[in-house]
Amino acid sequence: MKARLRLGVPWHLVTLMLLSLPSIILNVCHGQTDDYESPAAPPPGLDECNGIFLTYSFTSREKEYPKVKNASAQAWAFKSLATITNTGEHELKGWQMFVGFQHKEVLVSASGAVVVDGDDFPVAVGNGTIFAGNPQVDLKTAIETAGDFTQIAAQIEIAGSVFGIKPPGVPMPKNIKLVNDGYKCPKPTLRGKSYMRVCCKKDPKAKEEKKRLKFLPRRYGDLSLTYDVLQAYGNNYQAQVTMDNIHPLGRLDHWNLTWEWMNGEFISTMRGAYTHKRDFSECIYGTAGKNYKDFDFSTIINCEKKPVISDLPPDRKNDSQVGKLPYCCRNGTLLPSIMDESKARSIFQLQVYKMPPFLNRTALVPPEKWKIDGVVNPQYKCGPPIRVDPTEFPDPSGLDSKTYAVASWQVTCNITRPKEKLSRCCVSFSAYYNRSAIPCNTCACGCDNNKGCSQNAKAMLLPPESLLVPFENRTEKALAWAALNKFKVPNPRPCPDNCPVSINWHIDSDFKTGWTASVTLFNWDDSPFEDWFAAIKLDKAYKGLEGVYSLNGTKFDNLNNTILLQGLPGLNFLMGEVNGTRPGDPRVPGKQQTKISFIKKGTPGINIPRGDGFPTRILFNGEECALPTQIPRSSAQQKSHFKFLIVIIMAIVTFILMSDHLH
Repeated sequence: MKARLRLGVPWHLVTLMLLSLPSIILNVCHGQTDDYESPAAPPPGLDECNGIFLTYSFTSREKEYPKVKNASAQAWAFKSLATITNTGEHELKGWQMFVGFQHKEVLVSASGAVVVDGDDFPVAVGNGTIFAGNPQVDLKTAIETAGDFTQIAAQIEIAGSVFGIKPPGVPMPKNIKLVNDGYKCPKPTLRGKSYMRVCCKKDPKAKEEKKRLKFLPRRYGDLSLTYDVLQAYGNNYQAQVTMDNIHPLGRLDHWNLTWEWMNGEFISTMRGAYTHKRDFSECIYGTAGKNYKDFDFSTIINCEKKPVISDLPPDRKNDSQVGKLPYCCRNGTLLPSIMDESKARSIFQLQVYKMPPFLNRTALVPPEKWKIDGVVNPQYKCGPPIRVDPTEFPDPSGLDSKTYAVASWQVTCNITRPKEKLSRCCVSFSAYYNRSAIPCNTCACGCDNNKGCSQNAKAMLLPPESLLVPFENRTEKALAWAALNKFKVPNPRPCPDNCPVSINWHIDSDFKTGWTASVTLFNWDDSPFEDWFAAIKLDKAYKGLEGVYSLNGTKFDNLNNTILLQGLPGLNFLMGEVNGTRPGDPRVPGKQQTKISFIKKGTPGINIPRGDGFPTRILFNGEECALPTQIPRSSAQQKSHFKFLIVIIMAIVTFILMSDHLH
């Protein structure tokens, strides 16, 4: 009898295999078809662009207070998103994007970028503005990053207020474009009502730099500031700031430099300069105190987010702790190179401590929003810092070799013409052939909200001698002069010019072969001006200059027919205003004066009584002075024109009467 073999079925294993079968099948499918998670769809037009792809999307808005019935005056809080993506073959360094806002927009924030003009939020951008990347300054290519969008693209989240466009209208910008050199952008395409895009491509006609640079080439500006990192450690670094005055007529006196730390940095020590505020409590109770718990903040220089930095006085030049730097300690004087090349540069150094997550020696971020200003000097507008190749320095050991900065950034600042009534010096005109002097314009250098005078009334004509006294002492002379000459007196009377410096140009004489003029500079401020200069542009009379007396005068053909006036050696101070000789006498301004002679041989056809002898532009220490709105006219010339007009009228009347008589 055969034994029967009975095998028990392991049902629990079968059940386990059946349960795991779907996962096995799915795993096999994954390996064969690469069915990964689908990426988000790219924005419209991105795949067709081989260059730099820009977009602007209007996302939302909400009515703001005050809520008014006038639709054009109603403010709306809005949000939008701008993006920039490098879809080309070349890395984009220091990207800058222009957004042509056109609806009186006021921005309150822009994450991922900074406003190039350096103004603080809120900032009015109704005429458009330029954004620069921060902290992502450069955009790499997809080729060198394997398509990593965090390195090839950046976005700007914009929030602000807009006026006058109510739903369903959408307040879109007029234009968006890439500002970087070497690119051309067509007119952007509007998709729907709230999305704008443009693809900017390399300009084939653009000239490329012969020298291949790792970073952006250095730029030309009226004032160049370089931020060099000299030494880098884990949580701090040493930096040097170099200021170079490049403009031939640019200048700074008692300069004040300010910037904004973007990541909570603070200044530990300084050499060659100082900060106006030294309050370490901001560090103790701020982010620095939380991250540096055992740090002695009592010795640090500054904890402000926006420090104000100034040059040291000359007596600190050889101080072993804060001085002993080349080009430092001149009380903030930065002269043009045509005056003194050794004083056209200024340098200071600082030790900077960083905050997380920038605690490795290669995480170096310069400050943003640079601004610089002087006393009576040009008004500069600075751009954002751009990464440039490390600065070269001569070897400190004296060997014929070079050392390099760890990292370098350049900030370029350019002179802007002052807006109306915002100058810091003004000009008055007078001439021998007219009894009245034309004073500086009303509120030429700004006005307070004075209720007792008119900010818009034209300045009253004056007797020439009244220009020698302060404005508050001219009232009686001005009223008496108006009564004598039957001039109309404005009611209320015009406000003063409020300028610390004024310049009078007076035509002394006019004869057959030449003519002469006098220039008088007045300092109405308490502080003197050392090494001052005045630049005078003469469009029609420049070629006839014969000589300048009692001052140093130099012609500059390459500066648009400009004469440069300076004090002679030992006479280079324009002193400040002082009290009169006796109590109650008017205060006496500091003065410098010179005579200038011209010959007419080099300027045929020049007509002095007609106004050809007056300058068309005057600068004092680089600051453009406000010119009068009129020039003195010859009374004889005015009378001759009047007589000529009478003769013409009489001739016409005689002709009409004779015609009637003949008929």
